[in-house]
Amino acid sequence: MKINFVLLNSINYFRKISSSVWQILLRGFLLSLCLLFLWGCQISAHKDNDVIHLTLWHGINPPPNRDVFQKLVNEFNQNHPDIQVESIYAGQLDQQIPKILTAVVGNVPPDILFFNPQITGQLIELNAILPLEDWLDKSPLKSEIIENCFGEMQLNGKIWSVPLWTGNIGIFYRRDLFKAAGITELPKTWSELRQAAKKLTIDKNGDRQPEQYGMLMPLGKGEWTVFTWFPFLLATDGTLVKDNRPNLVNPETISALQFWQDLIKDGSTKFSALERGYEEDDFIAGRVAMQITGPWTFIMKSNVDYDVLPIPAKVHPASVIAGGNLFVMKTTPKKEQAALKFLEYVIGEKFQTEWSIGSGFLPVNLKSTQSQTYQEFLQQKPVMKVFLEQMSVSGTRPIIPGYNRLSDSLGRAIEATMLGESPEKALTEAQKRLDLIWDNEK
Repeated sequence: MKINFVLLNSINYFRKISSSVWQILLRGFLLSLCLLFLWGCQISAHKDNDVIHLTLWHGINPPPNRDVFQKLVNEFNQNHPDIQVESIYAGQLDQQIPKILTAVVGNVPPDILFFNPQITGQLIELNAILPLEDWLDKSPLKSEIIENCFGEMQLNGKIWSVPLWTGNIGIFYRRDLFKAAGITELPKTWSELRQAAKKLTIDKNGDRQPEQYGMLMPLGKGEWTVFTWFPFLLATDGTLVKDNRPNLVNPETISALQFWQDLIKDGSTKFSALERGYEEDDFIAGRVAMQITGPWTFIMKSNVDYDVLPIPAKVHPASVIAGGNLFVMKTTPKKEQAALKFLEYVIGEKFQTEWSIGSGFLPVNLKSTQSQTYQEFLQQKPVMKVFLEQMSVSGTRPIIPGYNRLSDSLGRAIEATMLGESPEKALTEAQKRLDLIWDNEK
């Protein structure tokens, strides 16, 4: 109201003077208003230009975990007014690769990418990611990262990513079904696991179609099948790579595949739906007594009478790390430095404690695992101790250029073995395909 009164008085004043003078003064007045408006816009733009906006693509699931992550991103943004991170769900990880590659080739990548660390080699080949060892070497947080995580952070002697989460897989089992089968000792070796699976396979009506099986087997050739088979390879002290090339046909790989085939031939396993070995319906319904999965599973939130046993040993105990890592994409120096601040926040104790309790993954930060808050959480969820204890014997899937091609061929071999092909023949065929790929890429 006061502004309107001033304007009215000014106009009345202008009317009392000559028309030409009035026009000059009015133009000057309007010009002053325009300059004042533009000055305000410049101030606003300058302030906005001082804020570094970052985009982060991720595939975090299920939705409640995305909510936990977004809450923590919001806290970062509130505490860093000069950096604002926009967290974008870009779809399931296996669906994102074409989108990521297109964005990189088109020079419009996200500033931060969350993905499985097995993509590292492919991103290096595209010159798309920032090496992180110089930054991490200067950070006190490096000594707080769980040692086994470094296997998925490195390639060719350099660090390329940091873990948002870590974890490994064990065998969830139904305590009520174990008790009913008279199993009082948990299996610790492959032979004991095989015997337990036989006891837990029950044909209740004699129609030769068991209503209850010992274990769920993840049918398919996708990454979940490869991932859940990997602890059995590591338990033989086996490897898939020699001299930076796939080397699938070896006694250890054959032995690990043969064990899965033996479980199937015993009639002790139920196949999952195709490429859906992570689903828990059969376990929760009591159609299977054991399932290979990790602490992120819905089973943890169910009312089923469950517990977890470590992956039984062959040569030694082993599991496989289930990591999800953050990469800093090559963009501009200012954005890269801002992204590093966000990574520092993510691997810190506070973030890792809250994220791990909310999501079911393990902390990557040692101080977080030792914190009073997390120790109290362990008292409420004692099965988590199995996964924490397995971290020291958990290995990694290969971090090499071309891992996706290796995994695809290996997955086909695993699936063929599950459907009756001899392990050696299936692996030999897979190796032939990989040799052609590797030789043609030279």
